[in-house]
Amino acid sequence: MKPLSVLTRPNIWDLAPYSSARNEYSGHEATVFLDANENPYNAPLNRYPDPLQRELKKKISQIKGVAEECIFLGNGSDEAIDLPYRCFTRPGIDNVVAIEPTYGMYKVCADINDVEYRPVLLDENYQMSAERLLAKTDKNTKIIWICSPNNPTGNSMKREEIIKVIENFEAFVIVDEAYGDFSQEKTLRSELSKYPNLIVLNTMSKAWGCAAIRLGMAFASKEIISIYNKVKYPYNVNLLTQKQAMEALKEPFQVDKWVKILLQERQRMIQSFMLLPICEKVYPTDANFFLAKMTDAQSIYNYLVERGVIVRNRTRVTLCNNCLRITIGTKGENNELLSALRQY
Repeated sequence: MKPLSVLTRPNIWDLAPYSSARNEYSGHEATVFLDANENPYNAPLNRYPDPLQRELKKKISQIKGVAEECIFLGNGSDEAIDLPYRCFTRPGIDNVVAIEPTYGMYKVCADINDVEYRPVLLDENYQMSAERLLAKTDKNTKIIWICSPNNPTGNSMKREEIIKVIENFEAFVIVDEAYGDFSQEKTLRSELSKYPNLIVLNTMSKAWGCAAIRLGMAFASKEIISIYNKVKYPYNVNLLTQKQAMEALKEPFQVDKWVKILLQERQRMIQSFMLLPICEKVYPTDANFFLAKMTDAQSIYNYLVERGVIVRNRTRVTLCNNCLRITIGTKGENNELLSALRQY
C-alpha cells in the first residue's frame, strides 16, 4: 500500500477538523454543561450526542470483533460510501474501479464527487476476475469497490479473488458486506490487521432489522478511521439512532433467530420459484434476497404492483435482463407473492 499521506487528498490531509464542544471536553465526570449553547430544558433531547459514539462503538466492538478505534459509524452505509471519495479522490483527476452489476450508490457517489467510475463486468456466473479488475486500474485509481454478497446478484465473490485484488493493489479496496450476516463466508473484517488498504462496510439495516435508524459501519485501520473522523460532520449519528442501536445490540440471539428463519424461507421461495412456468432461472444467493430470471420481468412486475405486491425489477441493470430481485419477507408475505404469481 502507498503511504496514507500520498493516498489522501492534500487538503484533507492538512485539514484542521471542526472541534465541537463535546470533543473538547473529556476525562472528568460532570453534571453542569454550559459549553455548547444548548437549551437546559427538555432532557435528554436538548443535549448534543457523543460525536464519536464511544459507548455504541464499544458494544459493536464486542459483537463484531473489531477494535473501537477501527470503527467508523455513519448515517447509513451511504455516508461510509461517500466519505472515501471526499477523503481520498481528487475530483476530475482520480478514478475508481468496481464490479458490474453492483450496488448503485458507488457510482452515484462517484458522479457527485466528479470521479471517473470504471465498471468491470462479472462473468456469466456473476463472479469477478481479480486480473480484470486490476487491469482497469492506473496510477490515479484510488478505490476498488467489491460488494460481497453482491447486490443485485446475491452471490458472494470468490474469496481468493478478493484477496488477490487486495494484495496487488496499492490503494484502497472496499468490500461491502452489508449482506454478510446471511452468508456462510468468513467476514473480511477479521483480516484488517493483515491488509492496511482494506476497508469493510457493514450495516444495521439488514440482518439487524434496523433500516429506519440509518446506521452504517466501516471497519478499517485506525489511521484510515482517523481521516474519516476529520471529514465527517461533527454529530453525524444522532442520539435517537445511538440509543436504538444500543437496544438492538442487546439482542444478538434474536438476530440469529431472524437470520435462521429468513434462510429457511429463502430456500422455500427458491424451490417454489423454480416450479413456476414464468421463471426461467434462480441464481445462487448468499443474501436475504435472490435474483430470478423471468419470461417477461416488466409485465410480471406491473402485474404484481396492481395486486399490491412490490418486488424490484432489475431488467434494465447490466447482465440482469428480465430479472426480478425478490427480498425474503415473512412467511405470509412470501405466500402472497407466490399466490399472485401462480395466478399470472
